[in-house]
Amino acid sequence: MRHTNSSHSPFEPSAHNTQVSNQFFSELLPEIDHLGELKLTLYAIWAFEKRDSRFQYLRKTEMAEDNLLIAALKQPNLSSEESLEDSIERTIARGTLIQIDLTFTYGSETFYFLNNRKGQAAVKAIQDGKWQPGDEPDKPIELRVERPNIFTLYEQNIGPLTPMIAETLKDAEEIFPESWIEEAIGIAVENNVRKWSYINAILDGWQTRGKDAREDRGDSEKARRRYLKGWFDD
Repeated sequence: MRHTNSSHSPFEPSAHNTQVSNQFFSELLPEIDHLGELKLTLYAIWAFEKRDSRFQYLRKTEMAEDNLLIAALKQPNLSSEESLEDSIERTIARGTLIQIDLTFTYGSETFYFLNNRKGQAAVKAIQDGKWQPGDEPDKPIELRVERPNIFTLYEQNIGPLTPMIAETLKDAEEIFPESWIEEAIGIAVENNVRKWSYINAILDGWQTRGKDAREDRGDSEKARRRYLKGWFDD
């Protein structure tokens, strides 16, 4: 897919932004004097919000396997494992995170919870035998390099982002997979039909008929004529 400008800002509006409380900035941030601790704290806040379960938690194993996190925490005189351990110990000592070790049939595992009312309730539920991590199916949390969001893609490839278009894009994010929207914008650029109505027609078609990349991307001119004639011929 071609972009007129590949740069994008991490502060662009997105449906996937992480919420950070004002209390973090007013009380916790001024106390943190170690970069690794700060990075791990922010990572934990992000990861807890990603966790779709009764209680939000973070496994030590998934942190150790997250290459972007490990690279970010690496300290000059410490190994990657020691750097992670050092950052974890600092967050525990400050009381930001609560650590709990559990034993399963496959072995022991370490979990971390945010030290707030919900995190404390999770630890108590574990101690009381009412709940434990793994009761709900979950998937590993992993940092990934974010691709430009659809707001940026729209501005770079289609046109100015008006408030009405921004609302339309937000609605589209809730309906269609992000990869579909990106690909549909790419088709609009290739066919030189830089209109949201055209992009939305492509997405509706995929949702209605099923998405077949070979049919929709194999012959750009044929796809352009089909979409123009079939969905919004005016």
